[in-house]
Parts: sequence; structure tokens; C-alpha cells
Amino acid sequence: MTLKILTLFPEMFTNFFNTSIIKRALDKDLFKVEVIDLRQYSHDKHHHVDDTPYGGGKGMVIKVDIVKEAIDANKSKNTKILLTSPRGYKYNQQKAMALAKEEEILIICGHYEGFDERVLNYVDEEISIGDYVLTGGELAAMVISDSIIRLQKGVLAEGSYEDDSFQTGLLEYPQYTRPQVFDGVEVPKVLQNGNHSEIRKYRLYESLKLTYLRRPDLLENYNLTKEEKEMLEKIKKEALQNK
Repeated sequence: MTLKILTLFPEMFTNFFNTSIIKRALDKDLFKVEVIDLRQYSHDKHHHVDDTPYGGGKGMVIKVDIVKEAIDANKSKNTKILLTSPRGYKYNQQKAMALAKEEEILIICGHYEGFDERVLNYVDEEISIGDYVLTGGELAAMVISDSIIRLQKGVLAEGSYEDDSFQTGLLEYPQYTRPQVFDGVEVPKVLQNGNHSEIRKYRLYESLKLTYLRRPDLLENYNLTKEEKEMLEKIKKEALQNK
């Protein structure tokens, strides 16, 4: 996979692509990356990329002609073009898994008061990472990039992300390590007995419980097995008793 980032602030990505797991993956050529400065496609001496909005209003709007030229210079027939935007598709793990299969992705980072609306004629999709507004799309581009890179073959140990929150549609179960007892709190006995069947049931139960208590919306589109339905009924009864 090749990731291309179109931004007004390329320096923001220096540490991001040179740290921890992402740097190791890049060094192993498990993906390729190119950070592109949008200003290089401006043709005035001050490298302006924005202008005042028609109709008046505060702030500046990024120009469509400059963005279009940058897109044309950096896309191929297989490039998926994304625009970070607070009004875009709300990002989730399913979208990350779909994008991870793409051959090449170009992420355009929003800034200022946004883009000339006509930019949308040249992108495939607008993406939002949440219901809030950032000063720019660079952080959103990093979030999207990280979620895609970690799914590339060889980046993480095989199977290591299969139980991650959202990967299966549920939140991840609690994890513990040594010491066995800390500050009076012991690791659950079921995790210490080596019974893999009981451990599986415990983890599934706790995963369902966390999802029901914290993100019940995730269960609306989740296809429960018979075992999970029985567990969920028990969880609901416990929740009512604890109110």
C-alpha cells in the first residue's frame, strides 16, 4: 500500500512516521508514504492556497484550482482520494479494514474554513474522525493512517488485533498481567487456571458487558449467537439489580 498525505504542514508528519511500530513497518517496506506540501501547487510568489469566501464571512477558504492540480499530479487510476472533514462519513474500524485493502490512498487535510465546495468533485469520500472540530485535518489524517497501517500484513504479529475493540463489533475484554495482586486487587481466578474454555467464556462475557454498559449502540447491528444472547440477558439482569 502507498499512503499520500496532501497538507499545508508536512512537518507535522515527521515524528509520526518515524516513531515506534509505524517506523518499523516503513523500514521494512510494508507500506510506502509520501507527504506532499499543498503550497508547491500555488503559482503566486507568496504561495497562497486560500482566498476570501464568496458571500462574505470570517476565515479563508482553500482554492479548488490548487487542490485539483495537486490531486492530478499525485493520483493514479487506483488512488482512493479522501478528504478530512467534520461533516464527512464517521470513521470506524469497518472503514479502516476496507481502506486497508486499497492499493493507494491520498488523504487531503482540511484547514482554515475548509475547501471550496467544488473540491468534492475530485474526491471519493469525506471522512470525519468524530463529532468535534480540529484546527486542521493533519491529526485526522494521522488517525486514519495509523488505523490502516496497523492492518497491513506483517506490521503486527499475526492475529494480534483480532480481539481489538470494534474488530469483532464489540469492545475488547479486560486484560491483566503481573503482579497477580496489586493494591489489594487480584487478577480474576478464571484467568489463572489455564482452562481455555472458561477463559474464552469469561472474555466473551466481559466483552459483551462492557459493550452493553458503555456502547450499547454497537449491539444494534451486532448479530448475537445463542450463547451471546444468554449472556446478554444475564448482563441486563445484573445491571438492573445494581441500579
